[in-house]
Amino acid sequence: QVQLVESGGGAVQPGGSLRLSCAASGRFFVVNSMAWYRQAPGKQRELVADITSGGKTNYGDSVKGRFTISRDNAKNTVYLQLNSLKPEDTAVYYCQAQVIVLTIIRDYWGQGAQVTVSS
Repeated sequence: QVQLVESGGGAVQPGGSLRLSCAASGRFFVVNSMAWYRQAPGKQRELVADITSGGKTNYGDSVKGRFTISRDNAKNTVYLQLNSLKPEDTAVYYCQAQVIVLTIIRDYWGQGAQVTVSS
């Protein structure tokens, strides 16, 4: 079994910054792509950013130039640096990882981290 544990959420003022982390743990697994999604109240979950095992990144249009996704493969950890935060960035942020356990490929999700941007 693989677990994803998130940390780093919180409340900030507009224009502020936060850094989210998500670490995968378990046995006999390999992590492929990793991603961050978010879900605001009353809205569908949306992709924020994703990153391949080789470091290729992709961002949602609303966060380009403000958020940065990165990963440490040795630690099986993905990060999301959130800069120039806006009230519309308020949401629960979920990390997601495509994981190979022995020969089985499946997606795992973190528990979610609340990010609140308000003055």
